[in-house]
Amino acid sequence: MEINVIEHPLVSHKLTVLRDKETPSPIFRQIVEEIIMLLSYESTRDVLVEPVEIDTPVAHMTGSALATPGPIVVPILRAGLGMLEGMTRLMPTAEVGFLGMKRDETTYEAVTYANRLPDDLSGRQCFVLDPMLATGHTLIAAIDYLLERGARDVTAICILAAPEGLKALEEHLADRADVRIVLAAVDEKLNEHGYIVPGLGDAGDRLYGVVD
Repeated sequence: MEINVIEHPLVSHKLTVLRDKETPSPIFRQIVEEIIMLLSYESTRDVLVEPVEIDTPVAHMTGSALATPGPIVVPILRAGLGMLEGMTRLMPTAEVGFLGMKRDETTYEAVTYANRLPDDLSGRQCFVLDPMLATGHTLIAAIDYLLERGARDVTAICILAAPEGLKALEEHLADRADVRIVLAAVDEKLNEHGYIVPGLGDAGDRLYGVVD
């Protein structure tokens, strides 16, 4: 498993705004979109392309286009939905699938309640969007879901991760697939409630408000 922490002053600045508990929800959503555009730029360095013949206003040439079958972007609902716009701004032709997962607040295990994905993901590059890699259970379940459908090239884009979650993910995956994790930062630890410290709180609630 490859872990890539993006060290860039703009990423650091925007992450600080996200962490601030005084940042209002509309600004939080805007900054999430901006920071994901920066992370996505790095995440797609190895996206597959193929040659394409075009005519410029001056001459004929061979350019590049996203390969077929194209990449698929998979936000994990609900918080991952706030990351989707930033990703699709870079790859507007990518297909979008959805995984609905929530964390059991007692066991911290991920529970899947919805999915909208192709049955066969063989040969597809998959980009999973989930802002917080805490215990790792949700991302493990999501990646397992993709691997069961034939995916072998998976990139997870997260804003923050805890060392415990990264360790759990690496131990679970072993050599099963080519998985890359792209992050803005790795934080100190998890607290007794399974939240990242110092973190930024519950990303879903800060994006969309508290849903009882």
